[in-house]
Amino acid sequence: MISLKELGFDEWFKTHSNALRQEGHDIARVSAVDRGSYLVKNELREIPAELAGKFYFRVESSIDLPCVGDWVTVQYHNDDTEAIIHGVFPRKTFLRRKCAGENVDFQMIAANIDIAFIVQSCHFDFNMKRLDRYLVMAADGHVKPIVILTKTDLISPGELEQKLAAIKQASAVSRVFALSNMTGSGFDEFQQLLITGKTYCLLGSSGVGKTTLINRLTGQNTFNTKAVSGTGEGTHATTRRQLIFLDKGSMLIDTPGMRELGLLGDGVDQGFEDIFELSEKCRYANCGHTQETDCAVLAAVTNGELSEERYSSYMKLKKESAYHEMSYADKRKKDRAFGRFIKSAKKHMKD
Repeated sequence: MISLKELGFDEWFKTHSNALRQEGHDIARVSAVDRGSYLVKNELREIPAELAGKFYFRVESSIDLPCVGDWVTVQYHNDDTEAIIHGVFPRKTFLRRKCAGENVDFQMIAANIDIAFIVQSCHFDFNMKRLDRYLVMAADGHVKPIVILTKTDLISPGELEQKLAAIKQASAVSRVFALSNMTGSGFDEFQQLLITGKTYCLLGSSGVGKTTLINRLTGQNTFNTKAVSGTGEGTHATTRRQLIFLDKGSMLIDTPGMRELGLLGDGVDQGFEDIFELSEKCRYANCGHTQETDCAVLAAVTNGELSEERYSSYMKLKKESAYHEMSYADKRKKDRAFGRFIKSAKKHMKD
């Protein structure tokens, strides 16, 4: 038997339990989400769950639906082999992105994560601009990021040092680890990061070695991996978001690789803290950092304090996020207007 505390239910969540928990309801953690079906984990077991009708119909947005890592209130039935989800606890931290395609809305990736491991391979996947996007995603949800470079066996020690230096120079991330799933190099050091009762999340493109890393941590080939492609990179293996319970008591959320990583939120400044600190020295509070007089950000680019590549990445992500935020605000305005129309129509039908 495992306690809720060991599953991550700390004092922060306890402060919300009285307001959410009703008589006959218990607390569980969402351990997997796959196309609208759920698994929840309690002190005894992992069981399938579905949304209560009343809860589903009062949800206003997809971000209000349970995601992996969420704490929920549940009611058990069928001899405690199935559960009905009645509510979702507030999220301490979260990872979300803009929905893929034209739809301007949030897609929840995971919730209540202590550290996000942003995984990039040292081979074809290595991409600083993609790394910036993941760092902004983490900052938006108040999740601490750590960068993991995999497949170090595919490059020389000199090339690895260059990549490590590039990450430390061009991003605000504080810790970077390098490892090889093939040789085991760096694995023991990585394993020491995992603390009992803490929740971690693996983020990265398809084929960077996330599933292979999980199999190393579990000590068995629990999760399927696929053969490398013609480019030498791995191919997509994970198909759903799930919470994996490791032997030493830590938890790891695996996520499918994301081909599209659109940003929607206010995490850009937090993901570029160095530029945000510079911007506070600008002459104008609303400086756009393009051609304004006495712009500290432009001055830093000119004198070499800030690289042009990092400045360009910041401006691109800032513009993209602002555009999506404006579109999202307009969408929410229309959604609320439609909701008022439905309520009004129901009222007239009763009259």
